[in-house]
Amino acid sequence: MNVQETVADRDSRALESVVIRFAGDSGDGMQLTGSQFTVSTALAGSDLATFPDFPAEIRAPTGTTFGVSAFQINFGSTQVLTAGDEPDVLVVMNPAALRVNLGDLAEGGILIADSGAFSERNLQKAGYAQNPLKDGTVKSYQLLELDISALTLEAVKPYGLSNKEALRCKNLWTLGLTLWMFDRPRAPVLDWLTAKFAKRPDLADANRAALNAGHIFGEAAELAGTLKHYSVGRAQLEPGTYRTVTGGQALAWGLVAGAEKAGLPLFFGSYPITPASPILHQLSMMKEFGVTTFQAEDEIAAVCSAIGASYAGALGVTSSSGPGVALKGEAIGLAISTELPLVIVNTQRAGPSTGMPTKTEQSDLYQSVFGRNGDAPLAVLAAAKPSDCFGLAIEAARIATKYMTPVILLSDGYIANAAAPWKLPDVEAIPAFPVTHRQDPEGFQPYLRDPETLARVWAVPGTPGLMHRIGGIEKNYSSGHISYDPANHQKMTDTRRNKILGIARDQPLQTVETGGERGRLAVVGWGSTYGPIEQAVRRARAEGLDVSHIHIRQIWPLPLNLGDLLRGFDQVLVPEMNTGQLLTLLRSEYLVPAQGLNKVSGQPFKITEVLGAIRARLAVAGDSA
Repeated sequence: MNVQETVADRDSRALESVVIRFAGDSGDGMQLTGSQFTVSTALAGSDLATFPDFPAEIRAPTGTTFGVSAFQINFGSTQVLTAGDEPDVLVVMNPAALRVNLGDLAEGGILIADSGAFSERNLQKAGYAQNPLKDGTVKSYQLLELDISALTLEAVKPYGLSNKEALRCKNLWTLGLTLWMFDRPRAPVLDWLTAKFAKRPDLADANRAALNAGHIFGEAAELAGTLKHYSVGRAQLEPGTYRTVTGGQALAWGLVAGAEKAGLPLFFGSYPITPASPILHQLSMMKEFGVTTFQAEDEIAAVCSAIGASYAGALGVTSSSGPGVALKGEAIGLAISTELPLVIVNTQRAGPSTGMPTKTEQSDLYQSVFGRNGDAPLAVLAAAKPSDCFGLAIEAARIATKYMTPVILLSDGYIANAAAPWKLPDVEAIPAFPVTHRQDPEGFQPYLRDPETLARVWAVPGTPGLMHRIGGIEKNYSSGHISYDPANHQKMTDTRRNKILGIARDQPLQTVETGGERGRLAVVGWGSTYGPIEQAVRRARAEGLDVSHIHIRQIWPLPLNLGDLLRGFDQVLVPEMNTGQLLTLLRSEYLVPAQGLNKVSGQPFKITEVLGAIRARLAVAGDSA
């Protein structure tokens, strides 16, 4: 049931799920509003997914479309896998937010507008010749036109704030109203305000007053019949302790857990870049877990410092986004040549070059698998959702230390910033993989290898009797001395390739997320397309369509059984937020007639986009819909 259906049935106000989008100027506090609504929703027991959508411009002119910031949350009493295709409720704090977001609002949806911000000047900035709240532009929606600015000023008048400070409270007024509309608790927000403004009690009191005023306004408006109150039940989640987590947080915690399981200190060398920086922020607060963070002067220094830490016996980790990983390329090749463990986290954003820093994309798969000079293979993993990041970060640390190799772990802007409930894992139950540094000088050579994994020994500089030299110039297979011998280079190149390909034997076989292992159509995804694909496949199967969902987390080497699995389907569809990078990999590796569904708008896939493609493929193939 959605908001529109409930409006038609005025006796029923219980909703199965709702999508709300808060939109306003960058200074209107929409991210804070959305994140606090998320906390209250999580504590109310609903399942949820969020999508913060930031403007790329740091300080775009106030009131312009370039500076619109939005936060969308989908929450419900059933399993929620995406932030929702289209909002049922849209809150706009100015005309620019309306212009940017109105086209996404569901037909008949609720539009809450701060009419106090619809001044002639703001209308001009947004490109409106007339007030869209008055000229019929929004006639297809349920408009709640409220002068939130004036109502907020009145609510906080007793606290003596300046007009500018007082207006900054209007997001809390709006939050109070929406918490009331959807029966979310206020207590978590009130507690947060107390802690946030501990040194400015006047601001804490004013914001509390604004929050309560919005809530009370809802109650009064309901009595007057102008506003409705909805309820969304608790989701049936697996028993356990939950918290909301973003991909950036889960990645940071997973890296710490991975270092702990390896028995190594964690060194994180990074240069700030959107949207990868939250990992640095998180890890910099975890010194008590043996974490050393280093904000380098550039990307090259960041990755080289991490390589140096690995050389010295720690787990070296670096992170960036596509442009930064490009700058790290030569150093990553050095880590491959020296065969040192290194984890490189790439939080992808829209490219090329600096592209659209705050928008999501999956266009670094080629770069991750192939993007280095020479034959320079490494392992590549890809997280599918925020909660995935914790376990895959541990796995990246395991592979890096067991096989003495760099590992690229792919996330993206959507996963990094989106929040979702996460059942706290039993960390003690996760198997450890303790690293043993070479201590014995007897017969030591720096490139002695494990015959099974082909990993070389890891000797920490300064260990008595283990003096050695490594570097980027080719080494002799046995002694590690510099070698230009053609046959040796062939052997070393083959060994580095076979070492990486052998990782596939150490990883789980590919499974099917939903559907059978054979059939008419397989929808194959990777990364943050997980939610839209899974929901679309479930809906298609409910329509009787023969379709399955396969989601790949081991990008390179690919799972051993993947080729046989794909050949069990008549068709293969690969939705990606790029122009067909996994598609190319699958075609080249398995010669399967896969087709792409591609999108590079900086926005995640919608469920309906994937569902439409499924219907179209099966209709073309003669299947009944």
